[in-house]
Amino acid sequence: MPIFYNDEERRAWGLAESLAEQAEESMREAQQALETWKTGKEMNRLRCIRKGISESDAEIRWSASTTAKNAITNNGFYVGLATMYYGAASAHYSRALYLRSLGGRPMAA
Repeated sequence: MPIFYNDEERRAWGLAESLAEQAEESMREAQQALETWKTGKEMNRLRCIRKGISESDAEIRWSASTTAKNAITNNGFYVGLATMYYGAASAHYSRALYLRSLGGRPMAA
């Protein structure tokens, strides 16, 4: 949005951009947690194979580990946080667009 009709529209757009950036950072954290879970699962599977432990037992051991639980919890938390930020950003983008639709006219009281 290159031109703003008033400061309120500019503030709404700026806040929306800020919230969208926070949402993207939360999604990066969620992705990192997912990668931690995937990497740990594969490392555990390979370690169990070397020890002669079946893949199903390796899966059970991995699921019960603190690292796996923390990674899944972190992923869920950050995805929820990103969802919240994206929703708030969407509301502020909508507000900015609404203010733009007024064409710079004052809002009715």
